[in-house]
Amino acid sequence: MRTAIAETDKRRGGHTWMQHNRMIITPILFLLPGVLFFAVYVVIPIFQSFHISLYRWDGLGEAAWIGLANYEELLTDRNFDIALWNNAKWLVLYLLAVPAGLFIALFLNQTVVGIRLYKSLFFFPFVLSQVVVGLVFSWFYLPREGLLNTIITSLGLESINILGDPVLATYGIIAAGLWPQTAYCMILYLTGLNAVDPEQVEAGRLDGAKGWRMLWYVILPQLKPATFIAFVVTIIGALRSFDLISVMTNGGPFGSTRVLSFYMFERALSEFGFRMGYGSAIAVVLFFIMLAFIAYVLYAMWRDDHEARR
Repeated sequence: MRTAIAETDKRRGGHTWMQHNRMIITPILFLLPGVLFFAVYVVIPIFQSFHISLYRWDGLGEAAWIGLANYEELLTDRNFDIALWNNAKWLVLYLLAVPAGLFIALFLNQTVVGIRLYKSLFFFPFVLSQVVVGLVFSWFYLPREGLLNTIITSLGLESINILGDPVLATYGIIAAGLWPQTAYCMILYLTGLNAVDPEQVEAGRLDGAKGWRMLWYVILPQLKPATFIAFVVTIIGALRSFDLISVMTNGGPFGSTRVLSFYMFERALSEFGFRMGYGSAIAVVLFFIMLAFIAYVLYAMWRDDHEARR
């Protein structure tokens, strides 16, 4: 009898414990699959890249410990310098997608005749894959048959071989990447504009805020979450730009359009490489560059919020 009563009390106690901790356990159970997936496919490979970068390894045979020799070689590798400089160009010019997406979103947020058609046209690049975008712009840049040179020659100017020019090729690829990236930022800002408080807008109008003053002091502060996501996604997209380069130039001409992600692939996985340790060292450098930019954006947003609360 006493045993039965004890078991009943345990069950009641367990049931009560579950009731009290339901708000904690339920979110954990829902998040657990995503956290495990993120850990297995993101966090663990990051540490594996650090580990492999300290070895000389072809991906099949036995790995040989060489310490920081791969990183020392990066300091004297001219191809790495070119890839790093091209990544700097991508970072600076690719961020133009953020203000461009904002202004397009502000235009599409107006009540204009045919606004649904305009939204569809601006949204269209977002649904295209990077491979399709690369093929479209490769045809667009063709020296003779391309639409760009058709327009240029019709104006009496000489045709330009953009993808065949070591100076212009990188800028041509960046322009191709800006097309879908601007559409993505536009979607983020359109979503953010739907959450703008109309009472604050009305209060700004009563205080005489119009045009740029309204945008800067009323609209943009409410778009900080969308701006943060747009900056982070654009920075990551600029640093891991691979598919457009692979489709449009394959790193050429003469290796002038290489970026760190593409050079990492060449060194580690292409037929001219199979240097897993060296490719991992490039990946580690790319990771820290990406981490530094994202950390700066996070710090800037935290500082602005901290000052605003004072």
